[in-house]
Order: sequence, then C-alpha cells, then structure tokens
Amino acid sequence: MDPATTVILAALIIGLIYGSVGLLSGFCMMSGLRGWWAEGDGRLVRTYALAMGVAIAASQLLAAAGLVDLGKSIYLQPSFSAPVMFLGGLLFGYGMVLSNGCGSRALVLLGRGNLRSFVVVIVLGIFAEMTLKGLIAPARIAMVQASQATVSANSVPALLAGSGLGAVPARMVAAAMLAAILIIFAFAHAPFRKSPGQIAAGLIVGLLVAGGWYATGYLGADDFNPVPVTSLTFIAPIADALQYVMLSTGSTLNFGIVTVFGVFAGSLVTAIATGRFKLEGYRSPQHMLRSASGAALMGAGGVMAFGCSVGQGLTGLSTLSLSSFIAIAGIMLGTGAGLRGALRVRPLATA
Repeated sequence: MDPATTVILAALIIGLIYGSVGLLSGFCMMSGLRGWWAEGDGRLVRTYALAMGVAIAASQLLAAAGLVDLGKSIYLQPSFSAPVMFLGGLLFGYGMVLSNGCGSRALVLLGRGNLRSFVVVIVLGIFAEMTLKGLIAPARIAMVQASQATVSANSVPALLAGSGLGAVPARMVAAAMLAAILIIFAFAHAPFRKSPGQIAAGLIVGLLVAGGWYATGYLGADDFNPVPVTSLTFIAPIADALQYVMLSTGSTLNFGIVTVFGVFAGSLVTAIATGRFKLEGYRSPQHMLRSASGAALMGAGGVMAFGCSVGQGLTGLSTLSLSSFIAIAGIMLGTGAGLRGALRVRPLATA
C-alpha cells in the first residue's frame, strides 16, 4: 500500500472512532464549558482537559523520537498574525455558542439525525471557503499582512531551548509540565473519576490526535508525493469535503476530507446500533437564523484562527505552538461571552 493510501485509510479509521466516541460521550468544548460555568457539572470539561493532556504528551513523544516533524505543520510557522488569530478565535467561540456546538460536534449530531446540524455544516463550509479563497479572503489577507510578525521562538519548547536547554529536554519538560497540569485538573474532580466513559473518551480522543500526526508525518512520509503533516481539525476540511462532494472530478481525497466523512459515518453507525438515531429540526425561523449565524462566524473565525476547538484546542495545542495558545484564548473568551455576561446568548422563547 502506498503512503497516500495508508494516510487515507488511517483518516477513515480515526474519523470513525472519533464519531463514535463523540456521540457516546458528548465530547465538546462548548458543552463542557457550559456545563462547568452555567450548570456546575465539570465532567465534560475534564474530559476535554484529559484529551488535551494526552494529545500533548503523545504528540511530543512522537516528535522527540524523531517519528514526526511537527515543524512541518501549519501551527509552527515562523510568522503569524496574533491579532487575526485572536479575533478569529473570538468569532469562532461566540459562533459555537450560537450554533450550540462546534463543527466536529455538528458532524456527530448530523449522524444522529439532527437536521439542524446539516444547516450548520453547510453554512460553516461555505463561509470557511469564502474566507479561505472567496469574497472574504482579500480582507483576511490584508489584515494578516498588516499585523503579522516573525518570531524567534514559535513554541514553548523553543522558548525553553533559548534559555539554554537542549531541544529534546526542552520539548519533554514543556510537554510534561503542561500535560501534568491538564491531567491533574481532570482527575481532581471526584465525579469525573467516577465516570469511566468520560475518562475513556478523553484518553481516546487525545490518542487520536497523536494518531493523526503519526499517520501523516510518518506513515505518509514520501519524498516523491509528500502528504501535509496534520491531524484532527474540522474547519477547512469541512469546506474541502463540501467542495469534493460537488466537484469530485479532478479532485483527490486527503486526510481532512476523509476524516470528515469518517466522523459522520462513525456517528451514524453508532446511533443506529444504539437506538440513538432520531430526526430533529428547528423549533422556529429564529432558531434557524441564530444557528446559521453561528455557523457563519465559526467558518470565518475558524479560518482566521487556523483551526477550531479541536483543530487548535487539541491538535494545535499538541504542538505547543505559541500561536495556538493565542487562538485558544480567543476561543475561550468568545465562548465565555456567549455563555455569560452582557453578550450572553439567551434561550429562545418557545411557543
């Protein structure tokens, strides 16, 4: 099997597992933060924290062993625009609240029969493509060019290495400290420790991120036909998947597109097998407008931030990129604004 085919097969397996785990566990940053901040239930946010810790530890071990060059990913570029990434994170986080979930969650819920998520996926993909290559792209490019800066250290390990540590020790110290903080935070919560399903979900999702790096960075390594080094992310891949569905002639499958299809298929199969499949729609035109508006913000903001709550929150953070921390800060603040305070997204009135 050639490396490109191996990567496609790995993407399908990773997507299927993520879709199934996402459906069974309710894995979602926004749901976790809402449960923690608004409802006092911290289990889902601990699941997310565990996934972050495992993703960091496993991904950095792969890099330290020389199996994957994370420096080839989009997250570790020498130049980036911190203001644009932060603004994109804010837009994405607030849009996530409006749509009641991120892009990956929308794919999972679509597999369960949630037709609201169909609208979210379509609108998100359209606005992501508009921001990448369409009507919004010139404004995005102009903002990036006006505000981007070149940094001497673009990751936490690079900062530590600049203080005198060797490259590998700096990588392992940074990974160990951050992973330990996140994992301790997760298991410090007694209800989470009593939730084996949530613990398993956090472990599995974190390992899936590392699995994506291994698939594209090691199994897909080919000097004659190189595969982009990437892992789980959903904004640009959803846009690419929609484009592939419409214009597949002359197009080729890639890791992101197949992951999107896999997540949907994994959720659908699991929903049918467990009796969770149920068709659901919008309660009102206002509900649809709010949901579509959130999807538009997620599509545009996710492109500006170089990722979503998974693409930056897990995959980007696993590289220990400084730009990922900036994007995640924006996502967290945007989500917080949507959940609490003057800009809080209030429940829609029911008939």
